[in-house]
Amino acid sequence: MRKTCETCVVRDRALCSALSPDQLAVLSSLGTQRHLKRGETLVRAGDETIVCANLQTGVMKIAATTSDGEAAIVGLLYPGDFIGRPFAGSAGHDIVALTDVMLCSFSRVRFEEALRDHQQMESLLLQRTMAELDRAREWLVKMGRANAGARVAGFLDDLTRRLDMLGCTGPQALELPLSRGEIAELLGLTIETVSRQFTRMRVAGAIELPGGRRIIVRDAQMLKAMAAA
Repeated sequence: MRKTCETCVVRDRALCSALSPDQLAVLSSLGTQRHLKRGETLVRAGDETIVCANLQTGVMKIAATTSDGEAAIVGLLYPGDFIGRPFAGSAGHDIVALTDVMLCSFSRVRFEEALRDHQQMESLLLQRTMAELDRAREWLVKMGRANAGARVAGFLDDLTRRLDMLGCTGPQALELPLSRGEIAELLGLTIETVSRQFTRMRVAGAIELPGGRRIIVRDAQMLKAMAAA
């Protein structure tokens, strides 16, 4: 496990980035690697919270169940994000793998002990929680005011940011973790509207659509401008 920590691709972004090498060695002894295939559920809403984890690779969704029994996507988790609810009795949402994912997993009880022992990590968790609350508020404003084009462009712009693609030069290809129907659900749009906006961005030269879920971002700055429209 320690070797995994030393070579972890999200080492500088995960909560454990707040720890010194000696502190990390202690924490690493408590964690285990866990692989989930696309579609597998890590946590179900209402179940006892027994697991905390750092997402190392892949993308997961946070889903809630509506009053009519339908599942609704309310958020996404990317590499470096923390999963779990320390000091909480039960989970508030389903956490499901949208792609194959790798997790560094801890029992909730042991992770709570680690937070008590390492104030830096506890402070970082609080900072991230507040930042996530700010992002959720910004998202509500955008959903209420932005047009369909800005919503779809904003989703793609955020996706490239969270997957660390903006630092790359030239066109960048990626596999969308969501279907167009799921993107529509997340953005409060119809599938037809999402498809029209993809076509609009392709015609403008911001993206290419090779087929399936593959997308090539040709002009990240244009995409960003569309998101801010």
